[in-house]
Amino acid sequence: MCGIVGMVGQGPVNQDIYDSLLLLQHRGQDSTGISTAEATGVIHSHKAKGQVREGFRTRDMRALMGEIGLGHCRYATKGSASSEEEAQPFYVNAPYGIVLVHNGNLTNTRELTDDLFYKDRRHLNTSSDTELLVNVLAFELQAVMTTIELDPAQVFQAVTRVHERVEGSYAAIALIAGHGLLAFRDPFGIRPMILGTRKAENGRYEWIVASESLVLENGGFDVVRDVLPGEAVFIDLDGNLHSQQCSPSPQLVPCSFEYVYLARPDSIMNGISVYEARLRMGERLADTIAKYTPVESIDVVMPIPDSSRPAAMQVARKLGLEYREGFYKNRYVGRTFIMPGQAVRKKSVRQKLNAMSSEFKGKNVLLIDDSIVRGTTSKEIIQMARDAGAKSVTFASAAPPVRFPHVYGINMPSRHELVAHGRTIPEIAEELGADYMVYQEIEDLKAAIMEGSDVTDLDMSCFDGRYVTGTVTEEYLSWVEGSQSS
Repeated sequence: MCGIVGMVGQGPVNQDIYDSLLLLQHRGQDSTGISTAEATGVIHSHKAKGQVREGFRTRDMRALMGEIGLGHCRYATKGSASSEEEAQPFYVNAPYGIVLVHNGNLTNTRELTDDLFYKDRRHLNTSSDTELLVNVLAFELQAVMTTIELDPAQVFQAVTRVHERVEGSYAAIALIAGHGLLAFRDPFGIRPMILGTRKAENGRYEWIVASESLVLENGGFDVVRDVLPGEAVFIDLDGNLHSQQCSPSPQLVPCSFEYVYLARPDSIMNGISVYEARLRMGERLADTIAKYTPVESIDVVMPIPDSSRPAAMQVARKLGLEYREGFYKNRYVGRTFIMPGQAVRKKSVRQKLNAMSSEFKGKNVLLIDDSIVRGTTSKEIIQMARDAGAKSVTFASAAPPVRFPHVYGINMPSRHELVAHGRTIPEIAEELGADYMVYQEIEDLKAAIMEGSDVTDLDMSCFDGRYVTGTVTEEYLSWVEGSQSS
């Protein structure tokens, strides 16, 4: 999970890209980077570890000249979170000069690494799958070129060949120096990407592609549409839009975890409002809570801020219970789930949340969270509620038990890290220290997200073990687990 944005403007784009990355900061906090290009083809880049506000100074922004550019904020799922070399964008100098940012996770990295070295004769400097992707794109673009000129048909042919070689999830944006901006999405549309436009002061149109619609709305862009699964969009330097379907059999199967946790509630993805989907999750979760717990003994419903708040409000409304805010959030600490390392996550929970004893003392509380992955955060929160004087703690998750690794761009690589793996729900409750434990049903989550939309299937792999690309094997999962623990 990362945040990406690309823009073709009628003036300098550095500030717009910076502002967009601030809005996408929730998608990654490990590192950030921006690349821009002048009409002459000269590329300027700046990358840094940490968050967007930490990574750029005035001198850095002044150096990012040009009317076309892209940016990235990183959440590490491959390689090292602490390595500045693996911060995006990635650059290759041929053909033309290509800079690329990527949101997702490739699942055939071993095969691609061998092919790039032994067949394509290309050098890799990191273990990042984004470096693999930009090299595959560069090689295929070089292979289809017949003259020095580059036309959209050649770009789309190259993307078609990328789809044939690359497996996994990828929403990617590439700046091709002297030619334009390319955006493409994997044939399953697992990771999101949306296209927008606005009219500049000179009357010409500017274009933007980004991970979430809130970027477009904040920047005054009109939403054109989602980039389709398997589609490539190319915007030339004159602002002309070209698009083509580059996959023979695309199908939209977006990641359910975007709606559960990753995306901001004020975004719309694949025609689905994230906020409304979370409200519907709460509606359905309430029915399950009523089925499995003594609702009559619950005094108050509380969310674990922030992403569970819509679901918690609906649970309280439907069950006729009082809704209260018992935890105060320190907004200067990052999202705990996307922090690298269990020790860091555990330490950050109490830095991030403070339980107000006046809301807990002597009460039977129902805590609602968006999901439970490793259980580190949940266990600490339950103990905080007890320390604050809660009489009993019922803990409910708006998502089903996470029992399987997520290999499409979320850092859940090892089954042994997942608190639900190999445990029944009562065993999970005992492990976390809750009196009662309730999870959303898988079919209820699916229905809550897809209701009223054209989406007919979702990637639910971390909940049901069904990997939609069809290329994820038990051998691959074991290799991922082994490589992460080594």
